[in-house]
Amino acid sequence: MVRKAFCCCGACSIEVEGEPTLNAVCHCGNCRRRTGSAFGWQVYFRDEQVRRREGQYAERLIRDEQVRSFCAACGTTLFWTSHFRPGETGIAAGAFTDATPPLPAPDIEARARERLDWVGFPDGWRVLS
Repeated sequence: MVRKAFCCCGACSIEVEGEPTLNAVCHCGNCRRRTGSAFGWQVYFRDEQVRRREGQYAERLIRDEQVRSFCAACGTTLFWTSHFRPGETGIAAGAFTDATPPLPAPDIEARARERLDWVGFPDGWRVLS
């Protein structure tokens, strides 16, 4: 199963094969700033699951812990590598909007103690503090 994620302008993409090793939302300030939203939704794939990267990317080291790759044309953060998940590539899950098949719903909530009071999720999710 192959899925492809795109930046906002369509100039950059990343293609992965198989299922993610992690499919989670995160409430940390870093993820909220990355998305401009109340939380970030990201999926991680083993580096060997990444089949292709297309387009012109710029990279930025964030807090000595994450290297983000974003579209040089529109600025969309599309994927990154992190010290926290070595050997894996994190991808902004919303960038898979048009992927067939679609990503499964996330079932993990990270940094839940930082969740905004008005945000709620279904019962049964695994919570990582």
